[in-house]
Amino acid sequence: MTGGGTLRGDVRVSGAKNAALKLMAAALLAPGESRVDNVPRILDCRLMGEVLARLGVGVSWEGASVRIDASELSAIEAPYDLVRRMRASIVVLGPLLARCGRARVAMPGGDEIGSRPIDLHLGGLSRMGAEITLEHGFVDARAPHGLRGAQLTLDYPSVGATENLMMAAVAARGRTVIDNAAREPEIADLASFLSAMGARIDGAGSSSIEIEGVDGFHPTAHVTIPDRIEAGTWAIAAVASRGDVTVHDARPDHMELLLSKLHDAGAEIEATPGRVRVRQPLRPRAVDFVTLPYPGLATDFQPILLAMLAVAEGTSIATENVFERRFLYVDELRRMGADIRTEGHHAVVRGVPRLSAAPVRALDIRAGAAMVIAALVADGVTEISEVHHIDRGYEHLEEKLRALGVEARRRGDRRFVADPAEAR
Repeated sequence: MTGGGTLRGDVRVSGAKNAALKLMAAALLAPGESRVDNVPRILDCRLMGEVLARLGVGVSWEGASVRIDASELSAIEAPYDLVRRMRASIVVLGPLLARCGRARVAMPGGDEIGSRPIDLHLGGLSRMGAEITLEHGFVDARAPHGLRGAQLTLDYPSVGATENLMMAAVAARGRTVIDNAAREPEIADLASFLSAMGARIDGAGSSSIEIEGVDGFHPTAHVTIPDRIEAGTWAIAAVASRGDVTVHDARPDHMELLLSKLHDAGAEIEATPGRVRVRQPLRPRAVDFVTLPYPGLATDFQPILLAMLAVAEGTSIATENVFERRFLYVDELRRMGADIRTEGHHAVVRGVPRLSAAPVRALDIRAGAAMVIAALVADGVTEISEVHHIDRGYEHLEEKLRALGVEARRRGDRRFVADPAEAR
């Protein structure tokens, strides 16, 4: 990185987007007002609030807390105009069906990073007695006599399917077992919230979850876990920029494999409960990695790591095993001088000493974060467009960048990131 610009200082991560969205949906199960704390004020969470409001739920924001009053539901349909903008909206299907005996949810949209079929969601609900039809772009699910417990084995440990089936199973008659369940920390966080509402769940966070259905739920309050992807983003940015960053409110136990990879790249890491310091004294070294479901390396880290490895010393090989179209953003990095070749599920990254500023686009949330990191290690001023994608996953990004010594400013729907050598 020319000019000696580095990220230096302290940054605090927000609550986990991928946990908060599901917690908000889970509040549909309990008549009354629940409160979810440590919710990031980002676009996706606001959209989930709008989805709940369309169902007749009272939603009010107080700083990082959201109050959800599900005393009365006036609708059972999550409309296309909202669901198409955020794929996670599909998780209202399970709790709506459990509480109302019917749910009508538009087929989801979201990032264009590959096929994410909802067959696992629908197949599991069908096994629990739901009658499901797909028509006019909607999933119409009915369980007029309630759901029943079932033995469910997922073909793939899908996070969304595990969450949807958990939220349905807690109200089903009898016992449900979800085998080959997702093991992400967000699953355990959702189970903790549901248990506080009266659910009976064992094994969340493992590959086998057992749920005994109960008759009713009561509202509760819950604090969302920290966002491990945001924490990892700052750690990776510190390594890419040869900086020294302390990430507060991070959970090192949720990102052990990532920190190991950063250590292999030459980072000096101090990890304590609630805090990670990452210092990179020299140019990072090349590392190979493979994305896998948790506890493997999260696919969300893949674009961000490639931006770091674009300026690493040596050649790295990245293998993407989760989404087949997650390399779409690579052309944007190439515009900045990155030497990356992709073939199928693999990317070969030959590190170059520096990148060069160019106009680039944020094609999805994590690709947008990759563009920000590439801008940090580029010579000159980089213009990033379509930053509404970044806004879906990162809270107060400009403010946090400025606190770490980067000049960043927004103009309309574009963000301009200046050469970090100009700052501090």
